[in-house]
Amino acid sequence: MGAAGSKDKNGWLKETLVDHEDAINCIALSEDGSLLVTGSEDKTARMWSTKTDETECLGILKGHQSYITCVTVCDTYVITGAADSTIRKWDMTTCECLFTFEGHKSRVSRVICTGEFLFSTSYDKTAKAWLFDVGDLGEGNEDKACIRTFEGHLKGIYPIIFIPAEDTGGLDEEGMNINPGDLLITGSADNTAKSWSFDTGGCLKTFKGHKAPVTTMATDPQGRILYTGGGDKEVRAWNIQRGDCMKVLEAHEGPVICLSVVNRLMYTGSADGTAKCWVREFGDCTRTYKGHKHSIVCLKFYDGILFTGCGDMCARAYDAKSGSIKRLFQAHEGAVTCLTVINNKLYTGSSDGTLRVWDASNISMDDQVFDLQTKPTKRSAVAPMVLPNGEDNGYGSAEDGAPIEANEFDEQQNKRLEDLDRRLDGYIEEEPDLTSKPDGDLDDELAAMEKQLMET
Repeated sequence: MGAAGSKDKNGWLKETLVDHEDAINCIALSEDGSLLVTGSEDKTARMWSTKTDETECLGILKGHQSYITCVTVCDTYVITGAADSTIRKWDMTTCECLFTFEGHKSRVSRVICTGEFLFSTSYDKTAKAWLFDVGDLGEGNEDKACIRTFEGHLKGIYPIIFIPAEDTGGLDEEGMNINPGDLLITGSADNTAKSWSFDTGGCLKTFKGHKAPVTTMATDPQGRILYTGGGDKEVRAWNIQRGDCMKVLEAHEGPVICLSVVNRLMYTGSADGTAKCWVREFGDCTRTYKGHKHSIVCLKFYDGILFTGCGDMCARAYDAKSGSIKRLFQAHEGAVTCLTVINNKLYTGSSDGTLRVWDASNISMDDQVFDLQTKPTKRSAVAPMVLPNGEDNGYGSAEDGAPIEANEFDEQQNKRLEDLDRRLDGYIEEEPDLTSKPDGDLDDELAAMEKQLMET
């Protein structure tokens, strides 16, 4: 554990935790909010207490052979996915790895858990469904943990959503509670999203329209409308049953990186350095949250406040209704890659390897903050596209190296970012050097971009 740093001029920084040895990529909360888990480039996940006065590290989860890309918590278990192509199930009380799910052929990008099943996506262009309770498989039957493989995307798969149907109460021939209407939705670097029947494993609909990778997704509370954000700067609303595009929301000037639906509203964060609020029913953009000096990597709505994490090393708190900035959380020495809020505390993970804890109480009563600490960059970088838990979660990885202040970009750095942006949008035909990667598809190019861009 570390003490609060000195860079927070307003006294909102409560703790700086320096236990991780490398960048923090992802963060997750337990259902009751008492446990926080972080996943890191150092190949470990750490569990933290949230209800104690001081945040304590409750355990270290060691075993992955490469950096952790995603994490989730289910009951008394922690689930981690990593660049070693595996998923691990951990007992949070003993820190023991109970099972390693093997089957993906490239790095895992997302994992979600329903309590009975796990679902994962990977750069290997597949999504998979796994049994969560593997206790009855027996030794030598580990390969039977994977019960479905969803194949059809042409590039790596990123976000994933599971939409359960009404429970019929019956079991299938294999004794599993899979309802005929259970849906899985995946988003890919092939510019499409797809819906799948969990029951049969077949593709039901392909959502075509984006002109760049689908980076983030969410649904309405009823699970009838799908919202996708892409590298083409657009957000699209789709009828899930019919597969047709209902609306195209255009206001961002850079790739859409993160997206969250809150009742009738939707919040988006972009590489253009802004977050926006939309009225879902009409597709109107009603608020723009300004002041960021780099890409918005993650966001979360909590108690009337919109929290954003940014590549300019800061987190911010905005009054969601007025759009005014209330607090600037400034102390990290690298990009803020993930965040969450619980018990009037804001937790931020960063590429600088630290977990910082901030006072998030009574924000609505603060005066507006005028964020004039740095000049805007000449161009916002494309934020990493490995993420989170959808909602929200793990946005990629970072390499070693000193962070670069947002206003210190020189001409060479800006040209580099512009070249990477154009490659993401498909404007450059030549292939990058991917000799260190498993294959040469766009998904691996994006992985390489993540490493480079997070340095800035």
